[in-house]
Amino acid sequence: MSSLLINIFCPDRTGLVAAITGRLFEIGINLGDTSFSMLGAGAEFTTVCEAPKGMAAIEIEEDLASLPLLKGARVSVRTFDLEANHGPAGRITHRVAVTGGDRPGLVARLSEVFGQFHANIVRMDAQQYPEQGLYVTRFAISIPERADACLATVANTAGELNLACHVEEVAG
Repeated sequence: MSSLLINIFCPDRTGLVAAITGRLFEIGINLGDTSFSMLGAGAEFTTVCEAPKGMAAIEIEEDLASLPLLKGARVSVRTFDLEANHGPAGRITHRVAVTGGDRPGLVARLSEVFGQFHANIVRMDAQQYPEQGLYVTRFAISIPERADACLATVANTAGELNLACHVEEVAG
């Protein structure tokens, strides 16, 4: 088996995840860490996966690009040279959601706080809900030490920006 990184960007369409993952399964690809999200009117699918020995990245790329739902998509398949297992820094200890109006620099300020406490952002997701005047940012974090101080600082930073902060501890 060889580790690959597959990234697909295209206009969002219903059935994309089913089409992509179904085809990858059919050709013998085993998915690892995988994400999908709408980005504006677009969609992005990314996975670190294992392909059978001898299967070339270009073959997979061409195969995926031939799917009707991926017409016009940017499909990239390349060797993944890093460790596929994320280790202790990828163990999520907390989920943090910050909600309120959009503020310039919001993600940067919160990310800086996590960095000050040596917390690793495992996943981050931000979405605009203009009809409700909301901007919601969610973080899945690995906080190795001083979690209470880190989370209090995050909550204070959110409060300074007139935003609500919700924290959930992840049982580990």
